[in-house]
Amino acid sequence: MVKREKVLEEIIEGYRNTICHRYQYENIKKTYDLPASIDEATVNQLREYFLNYMYPAHDKRVALNEAFNSLDDYTKYPQKLLKILLDAAKLIFRYGRHLPRILIAGLHAMKTFKAATNFENSLVDEAVKNEIEAPYDLVKIDALIKLLSREEIEKFIEISQSLFEILHDKVLIKKIKEVIQHLITAMRKNENSYSQSQIKGLEIGLEMITEGDALFNRLPKEDQLNLVLVISEIERDNLDYIF
Repeated sequence: MVKREKVLEEIIEGYRNTICHRYQYENIKKTYDLPASIDEATVNQLREYFLNYMYPAHDKRVALNEAFNSLDDYTKYPQKLLKILLDAAKLIFRYGRHLPRILIAGLHAMKTFKAATNFENSLVDEAVKNEIEAPYDLVKIDALIKLLSREEIEKFIEISQSLFEILHDKVLIKKIKEVIQHLITAMRKNENSYSQSQIKGLEIGLEMITEGDALFNRLPKEDQLNLVLVISEIERDNLDYIF
C-alpha cells in the first residue's frame, strides 16, 4: 500500500499544476472581462502568490505546518493575543474598541493556508480510499474533487475569498500589519513565554499579508475589487465544470 505521505506529496504537486493551468493570462483574458490594469504581470504575480503562500511545494510544508499549527490555539482563542496588545498604549489609543476586530481579521486572513492544507488532505483521503494512484494530472485531481461534497468545497472557496476581500480593504490591511508586527516584537522580547514556531507563524502570516497587499497595490482602487471578483469567478466556474 502506498504511504499516505507519498500520496500527499503527489497530490500537492498535482493541485499546484491545476493552479498553474487555471491562472494563465491568455486563458483568463479570453474568458473574463479584464480591465487593462489586470495585465499578464499581475496574473503571473497572483499565480505565484497562490503557489508560494496557499499551495507551497511539499518540501516547504514541514516548517509552514509547524508554524501555523502553533497558532491554532490563538486563532480559536484570539483573546490570548489580545492580552499582549492591551499593554500597547499606542495601539489602544489609536484603535480603541476596534482593536479586537482588527486582530480577528488578521488571524482570519492567516487561516487560508490551513484551509488549503485541509482541502488537500481531503483529496488524499479520497485517493487512498478509492485507490486512485499517482500521477495526479488535471483529470484525476478533478475526479478527486468531485468525490468531495460541493458544500465542503464551497466553504473552502469562501475562506480563500475572504483573504482577498481583506487584502482589498487597504485601511484594514494597514491596521492588521501594524497589530501583527507589534505582536511579533512583543513576543520576541519575551521568548521564554512563546515558542519559536508561534513567533514564526505570525511572521509568515505577516509576510503573506504584506505580499498580498503588494499584489493589490499594483492596481487602481476600482480594479482591486475587480481582481477579487475575477478570482471568485474563476474558482466557481472551475467548480461548476467539475460538478
